[in-house]
Amino acid sequence: MMKPYGNQLNLKKKVPYEGKKDSEKISIINIKLVHQIFDTINISLLVLIFALFFLSFDSQRKWSNTYKILSKTRAINNNLIDYISKIEEFYISELESLNIYRKTKPEDLIYIDKLTEKKESTFKKNLNTFIEGFSDSKYQRGY
Repeated sequence: MMKPYGNQLNLKKKVPYEGKKDSEKISIINIKLVHQIFDTINISLLVLIFALFFLSFDSQRKWSNTYKILSKTRAINNNLIDYISKIEEFYISELESLNIYRKTKPEDLIYIDKLTEKKESTFKKNLNTFIEGFSDSKYQRGY
């Protein structure tokens, strides 16, 4: 049957009832296939989201540990800076105090005769050490 529509003619095809059943079966199969595809995509996305979630947890834990170590290092560095400033202050005060003392001249030096040192023989020294060790052993008990 032809129906005029504007300047065009539209042809309508009459589809028998059996053809509609086949097309309905095909469309139901297509719909099931599309649903399976979407279900697969959704499950894949959920698995991906959970995997990335746990990976981000792990990286957050690692970053927290790194931050804790960096904080300790910063505290140590601050302490070192304090110590360095105290040492600098001490040396500056020492340098300033150098101007207070007068410089010595050769006339100011006092010379003392060198004292002779007593030389003890190594045999006597070793013998004394042996005797001290022997007397200490009285207080030690063996097994």
